[in-house]
Amino acid sequence: MKHRRKTQRRATLAGAGALALAATATLTLAHADAADGPAAKQLTPAAATALASQLSGHAAGSYYDAAAKKLVVNVVDRKSADAVRAKGAEARMVRHSLAQLDAARQTLKERATIPGTAWAMDPRSNKVVVTADRTVSGAEFDKLNKVVKSLGSKATLQRSKGTFTPFIAGGDAIYGSSSRCSLGFNVTKGGQPYFLTAGHCGNAVKSWSDKQGGQEIAATEDSKFPGSDYAIAKYTADIPHPSEVNTYSGGPQKITKAGEATVGQKVTRSGSTTQVHDGTVKALNASVNYQEGTVEGLIQTNVCAEPGDSGGALFDGDAAVGLTSGGSGNCSTGGETYFQPVPAALKAVGAEIG
Repeated sequence: MKHRRKTQRRATLAGAGALALAATATLTLAHADAADGPAAKQLTPAAATALASQLSGHAAGSYYDAAAKKLVVNVVDRKSADAVRAKGAEARMVRHSLAQLDAARQTLKERATIPGTAWAMDPRSNKVVVTADRTVSGAEFDKLNKVVKSLGSKATLQRSKGTFTPFIAGGDAIYGSSSRCSLGFNVTKGGQPYFLTAGHCGNAVKSWSDKQGGQEIAATEDSKFPGSDYAIAKYTADIPHPSEVNTYSGGPQKITKAGEATVGQKVTRSGSTTQVHDGTVKALNASVNYQEGTVEGLIQTNVCAEPGDSGGALFDGDAAVGLTSGGSGNCSTGGETYFQPVPAALKAVGAEIG
């Protein structure tokens, strides 16, 4: 979505640089059963996210069941199950602990960091899901397959018809030389106005305008890509910079805070190419290996996106959740998109929503 101003000028970075990534198939549950105990109380998405944070020490991953309005927390022992139920969530006994799955991810990082691959922990299947795009073949695919098989039931491998590629094309668009991106969220730093966008946009553009060939409205101060995918730009023009996201079809959505994502959470994305689309968070702490390098700690969703949507806003109500990094497919046939978490980006650049 774009951030609306009181003038007609556009200040939002267009979703440039959306990455063509592989869609991940839905997985079936393996070796997982609900733990005995009283039924969990109904929770809002925000309450589930807060509760997930409180229970992280007892959890082997968690997800929000939107239909039942409950947080489901994976556990590997009865003591943790009791702690989870005492907090009002549903405990679900699984085979693999979070430490075991993190170890599997580390093995993949050390032995299978191959361009065109991605992996994320899926709490519903209690496995690390590894995806190889169409560029991974021959000896590289054989190597990847061997590493995944060595992890046994902790990991599974799937193929994608897409290609993991960052590209800048054109939310509410802002421009720099030949590039176009989407502004994510307006923020403040040291009492001064800034905005967040994707790091691969910030790497490519240092001076931003709200129209092709227009006067500068902001300048990139810092960007990080690969590794992470965020950039911060300082407004250099005297223009309004409300903490809002443009919803295109309706009034602006006020943004008052940053929020952590939860698997199963319903979220909304906006960008200059495809405007507004909804979807669900599928995984957290995802790693994607692009030709330019690895980006870690991403939010994985089934929200569609297309080239030019990068940097745009992912939000839930008034909470800023993510910045569009890249994705596979399109908004006609569907796809999957990865996002840089906003709380991590704010911490890194020393800014706050405002």
